[in-house]
Amino acid sequence: MLLRFTKMHGLGNDFMVLDLVSQHAHIQPKHAKQWGDRHTGIGFDQLLLVEPPQRPDVDFRYRIFNADGSEVEQCGNGARCFARFVLDKRLTVKKNIRVETKGGIIELNVRADGLITVDMGAPRLVPEQIPFQADGEALSYAVEVDGKNHQLAAVSMGNPHAVLRVDDVDNAPVHELGAKLEHHPRFTQRVNVGFLQVIDLQRGRLRVWERGAGETQACGTGACAAAVAAIRQGWMNSPVQLELPGGKLHIEWAGPGQPVMMTGPAVRVYEGQVRL
Repeated sequence: MLLRFTKMHGLGNDFMVLDLVSQHAHIQPKHAKQWGDRHTGIGFDQLLLVEPPQRPDVDFRYRIFNADGSEVEQCGNGARCFARFVLDKRLTVKKNIRVETKGGIIELNVRADGLITVDMGAPRLVPEQIPFQADGEALSYAVEVDGKNHQLAAVSMGNPHAVLRVDDVDNAPVHELGAKLEHHPRFTQRVNVGFLQVIDLQRGRLRVWERGAGETQACGTGACAAAVAAIRQGWMNSPVQLELPGGKLHIEWAGPGQPVMMTGPAVRVYEGQVRL
């Protein structure tokens, strides 16, 4: 059986996108792992599945698999690609699209300038909602790795994030510390790890170690989590512009209980077919 797919990226965070509205197939984690291999498969950070809605108040269901086959709750860069995909494929004519994800409902808005704004919903800051093991909610937490305490913020954007402030993101221990924090026992569902360098109150630089994928060129939910952490601790003020290796994202957040708004591009790379 041949399945049509589209290769896309958001700031270099790359995706294989499958239309399972007009095509019918049962995709399993093993398929994501097989196709995600950059040497023997298609190669991507995440596989995005566009499915029919399962509830009347949304337009689509959106499922996400990492290249290692693990299914995750949310992907912000993928959400922008999702919006561009369903319009390009004429699966909808709406410019405001409500989408059901494993992490909750998100709203996508395709702007006249081609950029896409995603309402990522309100961040979750209570430890058990992240999930993260802590005695209570705090602005930051000390987490021990190899006998050394690291101060970090813990935020859920529908998926768990740890955010560490660093002086120089180019020399941050993204691969070493990111990998160890991803599997830290206090993060019971693993965690994405952001390393944030604050330039001024409006601008910052960010690198993200994503669970199940390693360091990526950009991470939309990671940028949202980093902005929330920076605004809460007074390092930065909304709106925030974060520069990731793949490009820039614009993040707005009005404070606790309010949604995080993320704006950035989504690009189609090529069309292809894969045998299931």
